[in-house]
Amino acid sequence: MAKKDYYTVLGVARNASQEEIKKAFRQLAKKYHPDKGGDAEKFKEIAEAYEVLSDPEKRAQYDHFGHVGPEQRFDFDLRDFRRAREAFEEFGFGSAWEDIFDAFFGEGLRTRQTRERRRSRAQRGEDLEYRLRINLEDAALGTQMKLTVPRQALCTECDGKGMAPGSGRVRCEVCGGRGELQYRQQTLLGSFVNIRTCERCRGTGELIERPCPRCHGTGRVKTESQLSVKIPPGVETGSRLRLAGEGNAGTEGGPPGDLYIVVEVRPHPIFQRRGDDIYVELPIRFTQAALGAKVKVPTLNGEETLEIPAGTQAGETFRLRGKGIPRLQGWGKGDQYVVVKIEVPKSLSKQAQELLRQLDEELQ
Repeated sequence: MAKKDYYTVLGVARNASQEEIKKAFRQLAKKYHPDKGGDAEKFKEIAEAYEVLSDPEKRAQYDHFGHVGPEQRFDFDLRDFRRAREAFEEFGFGSAWEDIFDAFFGEGLRTRQTRERRRSRAQRGEDLEYRLRINLEDAALGTQMKLTVPRQALCTECDGKGMAPGSGRVRCEVCGGRGELQYRQQTLLGSFVNIRTCERCRGTGELIERPCPRCHGTGRVKTESQLSVKIPPGVETGSRLRLAGEGNAGTEGGPPGDLYIVVEVRPHPIFQRRGDDIYVELPIRFTQAALGAKVKVPTLNGEETLEIPAGTQAGETFRLRGKGIPRLQGWGKGDQYVVVKIEVPKSLSKQAQELLRQLDEELQ
């Protein structure tokens, strides 16, 4: 029986936009979905039409050549599979996707995926994360640190192959070397064959005859690596430093993962960091605030002289340019802000008390 025109199936014009096609499919799919008592064959028909018309390449092929013959299929790759599956999940029909896909396209794609897995056993090693606590001075000035990082390294006994000397690979007895297992499933759309990757051999179709006694067939062993890490000036809590190739070793000749150093800066007893700027409280005497003075101020690079003008009030802030944190992603440094805190003595001599009384009278 000849197939209906896909545009007629979805009820859209031949020059319909992708948005119009999507909207039409959404409405019809809700109406004919088998789980809601709809027509399973009609649902299959509109799903097939949408799969073609929603893809610009397939739509152009259909517009030029019409329906593909029964013995042929569209060239369907992994990107097509993901795109169609996402569309079904978007409209709430993800559970029916597997059966519809098998009905339309058979087992070809799944078998091809299995072959691709079998062709390459090499797997990249996992990335690792190491949390490093440093003090504020090291964060501001930069430093070189020695780290001991636990990781998975290549087994030197079998050179990462996982096989004992003189051993090889044998066919998986669970899947018979196919790397996949088939299950027949009865659904509303009929009986379909479901293909799953063999868990025993992980899709490779082969097993190690005699595993390496040291790594037990994994090709990797636990070890601790001694690393020297350069901490650049300007890092802050949450900064991530990447050390390429210092993660876990790969398997079957795969490349190693990376190591990410996550920085945490300890709180400082004197300085408070705000971005690239540094804040510090400076206690001074009442007389220094009233008369003015030159005082020593602590900075990350040693002491600096700060001139306090006469009449300075508590809480006033002074800036020391360029005495803050180096900018990690740019040039220059932040500033240091000095917040004045006036100290009031808790005990005074009689002479000091008398002088303050005279000053108080003078100020009235």
